[in-house]
Amino acid sequence: MSRETSALLWGAVGLLVVLVAGQGFVLVGSELPFGFAALFVVALAVGAVVATASYAFEHRLTRKGQA
Repeated sequence: MSRETSALLWGAVGLLVVLVAGQGFVLVGSELPFGFAALFVVALAVGAVVATASYAFEHRLTRKGQA
């Protein structure tokens, strides 16, 4: 699998984790301090950061034999 594909998949995982955590927060009975539109913006930002970080650091982990 290429580094780009791996990074995009990790970014998708980060995005989905934020969305699921937001839904879980609402299901427990609490209210979000912001709307769902802002939750999507936060999820996109987290996904972008995770994708960028995984792309940047994957080659270092592979070189050290940890991935």
